[in-house]
Parts: sequence; structure tokens; C-alpha cells
Amino acid sequence: MRVTGPVAFLGALSGFACVAIGAFGEHALSDPHAKDLVETGVRYHILHTMAAFASLSFRNWGAPLARHAPPYFFAGIILFSGSLYAMAVGAPRWFGMITPLGGVSLLLGWAIMARAGYQLFQQSRTST
Repeated sequence: MRVTGPVAFLGALSGFACVAIGAFGEHALSDPHAKDLVETGVRYHILHTMAAFASLSFRNWGAPLARHAPPYFFAGIILFSGSLYAMAVGAPRWFGMITPLGGVSLLLGWAIMARAGYQLFQQSRTST
């Protein structure tokens, strides 16, 4: 299954959402704690949006395993950053229990990318 298109499309939408949410947090929120929550959420959001795009390069370089990372990155963005965004606009504090689930999803995405990177390393050692 070819996933380049969906990852590129979702990545672009995610990047757009990052900028919009960051602007909202900066200009529409006055509570410093709420601004901090949005700032942290946006930081992780944009980083993992770029990681999803990076997975496309890993695949193009010969590590097909990397195709499994973007779903974990996107789920992590929704759970981790989304829970922070929700709390910034008034969601109950218990919503913070969702945040670590997003963190685990992000870690799983990175673990897959590390394994894919190891595939590339192994290939480079055997091709020289």
C-alpha cells in the first residue's frame, strides 16, 4: 500500500493547524498557564508533523518500515497536543490523563523510525 499521499496531505493539514493554533494561543488567550499549554502542544505538534514527513524520506532511502511511523506520530499529536489544547481552553483537569497516552504514541513512532534508521545503517554497511 502506498501511503505517501495520505502522509503528505495529513502532514500539510497538521502544519496548517499548528500555525493556526499557535496564533490562537498567542492572540486569543490571556491566561499564562493556558498560553504555556498551547506553546508546549504546538512545539510537539510541529516537531512530530516534521517527523511524519521525514518518514517519507526514510522510505525513499530504502527503509520501508518507516511507513508505520506516521500513524503513531499523528495519533500522538492528537492525544498529546490535543489534550493540552483542550485544557488550555477549559477542559477539565482529568483531561491531562490523556496526555501521556499521546506521549507513548510519539515514542512508538520514534522507535519505528530508529529501527528504520538501523535498516538504512545496515544497508550502508553492506553496500560499501
